[in-house]
Amino acid sequence: MKRRGHRYWVRPDCRHFLGDRPCRFHKAEGITCLDCTYGSPVKIRILIIKLGAMGDVLRTTSILPTLGQHFENPHLTWVTRKESLDLLEKNPFLDSVLETSGEGLARLQTETFDLVINPETSKESAALASMAKGKRKKGFGLSPKGFVYPFDSRAEELFTLGLFDDVKKRNKKTYEQLVCSLSGIPYQPTPPIFCLSEDEERDGQEFLTGKNLRKRPVVGMNTGGGTRWPLKRWTTEGFIQLGKKLTRQLGDQVLLFGGPSEVEINETISSRLGKRVIDAGCFNSPRRFAALLNLCDVIVTGDSLALHIGLALHKRMVVLIGPTSAAEIDLYGLGEKITAEMDCLCCYRQGCDRSPNCMESISVETVFRSVEEQLNVIKA
Repeated sequence: MKRRGHRYWVRPDCRHFLGDRPCRFHKAEGITCLDCTYGSPVKIRILIIKLGAMGDVLRTTSILPTLGQHFENPHLTWVTRKESLDLLEKNPFLDSVLETSGEGLARLQTETFDLVINPETSKESAALASMAKGKRKKGFGLSPKGFVYPFDSRAEELFTLGLFDDVKKRNKKTYEQLVCSLSGIPYQPTPPIFCLSEDEERDGQEFLTGKNLRKRPVVGMNTGGGTRWPLKRWTTEGFIQLGKKLTRQLGDQVLLFGGPSEVEINETISSRLGKRVIDAGCFNSPRRFAALLNLCDVIVTGDSLALHIGLALHKRMVVLIGPTSAAEIDLYGLGEKITAEMDCLCCYRQGCDRSPNCMESISVETVFRSVEEQLNVIKA
């Protein structure tokens, strides 16, 4: 198209081309496609589908750097539910993030992809993978009869793990290894990807100042474990006694974290510990939650969103694991996993008739020693 002697030429194959508005380089510098030096032609379009628990969504971002290295200049689109959108915000590896809403579904029915990756066996995600227009598909789809099935043999291992408890217990591979294998890409241990803005980091520091906390050391205690498996939480009394030991013996400052389901638990802990603990609140947005976790030197948590955010922020971690798979969690050398010595671990049950159960069997002294060791690593 020409106008007043100037040729307006666009490059829809460029990763920065938006189509409905100017790209960021035109807005910043006024350049056009014709004289642009930032052009980045897309070689392959990849769709990633991950809808499940927020922590699972975040930990799946660990495959993004490998995708960027394995494929030449890929354009990466991720589809997820509304509650996980904040976790993917500012992710430098993603070109587009779609919500499972009217607009997102309309785009999935229209856009084409060279590769579709769905590592999730839920029927909703499998249906989206089957519906998406992709030349190649990895992971799981939904059959016309309504059952989930693996697209190819690479997905069969993860498929079987989700169906049989005994296979799940015997597994020694991390979740990231399984997803990379399913996707047909090499496994390269990389923590999840999560990026705080400068403003968000500044807000966290202002919280630190407002609570009269010194800069270091700060230990975070996260009581959250989600609602699906209540047994993922450590005991309230365990956190209380740990808080006492941290403040009395090490002089550490303790930040208390949790979600909406932990309001009563955290109120009990706060009332017992008094000024020894600073309550960070139970109704933080995901990004605010991350900004406050970023204040910590060491984070004590169960298998939860805090675990994956902490790893993404490269914090030292002490992770308490009972009913879920310890083998599937990779700490990337950033801490220690603590489990009880019981033969029923990795049961994925919502209730338990054993007393003490796996989480109740984790001692305060064991957790305290692990926190002390992680602090020593930081000091070294």
